[in-house]
Amino acid sequence: MSHPKIPVDLILQKLTEDSEKVYKSAQKASEVLLGALDTAIAATPYEIVYEEDRIKLKHYKPAEMDNSLKTPLLVVYALINRETMLDLQPGRSTVQNFLDEGVEVYMIDWGYPTRKDRYLTIDDHVNGYMNNVVDFICQRHNLPKINLMGICMGGSFSVMYAALHSEKIKNLVTTVTPTYFDTDTGLLHIWMKTIDADRMVDTLGNIPADMMNFGFLLLNPARLMLDKYVGFLQNINNKEFVENFIRMEKWIFDSPDVPGETFRQFINDCYKKNLLIQSKMELGGNRVDLKKITMPLLNFYGRYDHLVPPEACDRLTKEVGTKDTTDVCLDTGHIGIYVSSKVQREFAPKIARWLKERDASKEKPARRKKTAGTATVKKSRAKTPSLTKEKKKLTE
Repeated sequence: MSHPKIPVDLILQKLTEDSEKVYKSAQKASEVLLGALDTAIAATPYEIVYEEDRIKLKHYKPAEMDNSLKTPLLVVYALINRETMLDLQPGRSTVQNFLDEGVEVYMIDWGYPTRKDRYLTIDDHVNGYMNNVVDFICQRHNLPKINLMGICMGGSFSVMYAALHSEKIKNLVTTVTPTYFDTDTGLLHIWMKTIDADRMVDTLGNIPADMMNFGFLLLNPARLMLDKYVGFLQNINNKEFVENFIRMEKWIFDSPDVPGETFRQFINDCYKKNLLIQSKMELGGNRVDLKKITMPLLNFYGRYDHLVPPEACDRLTKEVGTKDTTDVCLDTGHIGIYVSSKVQREFAPKIARWLKERDASKEKPARRKKTAGTATVKKSRAKTPSLTKEKKKLTE
């Protein structure tokens, strides 16, 4: 019986070719990593037009104002992570896409809470900071209403605000916004029902960003702690990939702490009691009645979102008071909706078209107080558990 011959020459040839590929790849990777990298985030020009305590209001103006949307859009991001996600990288910036579509954008930067912010509640953020920002924009543009867009936890806040202050919101856009929390889809909803938020807040005060980030990583450790770094090594010789990878890492680890009392209320009232979708949640002594959301509503969510699954989002349009509702389920995840090049071609343009279709309805102009000096407003709020009961005067 004859034995097959081992093709030693072919094996050696293959090894030589692979070695050459590895060498060239390593050389290219070295050039990329040691060369100049553009990893800046939030590069779209803006100005700060309003400040109050830790928060700032960013203003982005379209290049061509003549054909722009008449009603400005206020974007409210979550307290977790940073609003820079919407302006993460060139070519995939939601903010820039809005500007290209003629949408004038304001966006809240929640800043970095300190120990003195631990007693701030959801009421303080919604009926306090958000309400002051909305009043400022309305006064600045001499309008009775503006458009409002909320993202994730910021979307939940926006739903609450629209229900409590419907007279100030013309159109409402929610994206990956949890409103129905009684679901077991995804580990986050399961975990949040079992954690002791009271003990955490009583012990820690503000919830540390590092603790939150570690928890999010544990939701999908294989993909978030292994796969992405394997992918980085496989594409380490691709400059554009490396730049975008670093931008994402900078955003992930630039995370603020979460004010303690806000965290306590969000976990207990939303995740554990599911009060929001039932119109049983209360802020500042007032019930958040979703039937009072009578303005048009556009509701986006991601089919593969592991943080806020479709089941947590798709019931909102059935519970509000308006009949002008639209649900849009995109084939992406929680972050992909803002950074995926494919989704970006559809996401911002669709919102802009939807807003423009509804921008034709005329509103009576709001009375505008005479002001002088710069448009930038700085305010200070005493840090007490009942901040929103104190009415403060807007100054310019």
